[in-house]
Amino acid sequence: MKIGAGTTVKALQAGLPLDPLENRILLCHALGLTRVGLITNGERVVNEDEAARLDALVARRQAGEPIAYIVGQREFFGLPFQVGPAVLIPRPDTELLVELALERLAPGARLLDMGTGSGAIAVAVAHTRPDAVVSALDLSEEALTIARANAAANGASVRFLRSDWFAALHGEVFDLVASNPPYIADGDEHLAQGDLRFEPSGALTDFGDGLSALRTLVAGARAHLVAGGWLLLEHGYDQADAVRALLSEAGYAEVQSWRDLGGIERVSGGRRG
Repeated sequence: MKIGAGTTVKALQAGLPLDPLENRILLCHALGLTRVGLITNGERVVNEDEAARLDALVARRQAGEPIAYIVGQREFFGLPFQVGPAVLIPRPDTELLVELALERLAPGARLLDMGTGSGAIAVAVAHTRPDAVVSALDLSEEALTIARANAAANGASVRFLRSDWFAALHGEVFDLVASNPPYIADGDEHLAQGDLRFEPSGALTDFGDGLSALRTLVAGARAHLVAGGWLLLEHGYDQADAVRALLSEAGYAEVQSWRDLGGIERVSGGRRG
C-alpha cells in the first residue's frame, strides 16, 4: 500500500497491512510517539515526510525484515536492548536461562556468558544482581560493540572479552557458565523462514549437526568452573536428550533439563563435580 499525507493516526492504526501489534510498533517508531501518545493523537494527520517514512518501514516488514531490526530494539527480561543484523534478536525463551542462572548465583559469584551477542544474558544478570561479577565473550567485534552499548544503557557492570570460546580466558574460573550457542543444524528448513533469514547465520547454526558448539562448551567448561559450579546451556527443541548425554559423559552431576513457557525442554545443565 501507499501511505498518503493527511491520513489520521487512528486510520493508520486500523488500515496498515500488518498485524495490530506490528502496526502500533511501526507507527510509534515512525512518528516518535509512545503507546499512550498513539491513543491521544488519534486525530493527528501525518505529513509527507512521516507518510514516506512509515511507508518505507511497512515495506521493509512486508519484505520479511524483523521488526526488532527495523526499530533497532527488543525488550528482554524487562530491559531495552539495542539490536541489529550483527546479533541475534533476544527471545523470551532465553529468559529461562537467565532465571536459572540467577537462582544459582551466590552473593558475589562469578558468571561467564559465552557467545554473548547483544549481551542479553550477561546484562540481564548484572542488572538484576549488581553484586555478581559478570564477564561475557564473543568472537564478533560488532556484537561486542552492541553488547557494550547495552550494558551502558542499562547501567550493568559487565566485562567483555573478544574470544573464540575459551581461548582468551587463560585459566580463569567461574561459579557459573551460561551460553545460548549456535545449535541449529546446517540445512535446517527453519533457517530459510521468518526472522531467521535476516539474523547472523554464525549465531544460529554451527554449520554441522547442531551439536558441535554444545560439545565444545561441555568439554571446555570444566576447566573454567569451580568445584560445584554450574554449566547451563540453551539448545534446540529436540536436543535435550543429546545435551544431557554430553553432560553426563563429561562427568557433570545433577544433570537435568528445564522447560520453557511453551513446555519445551529448552535449557540443560549440570554441576562440575
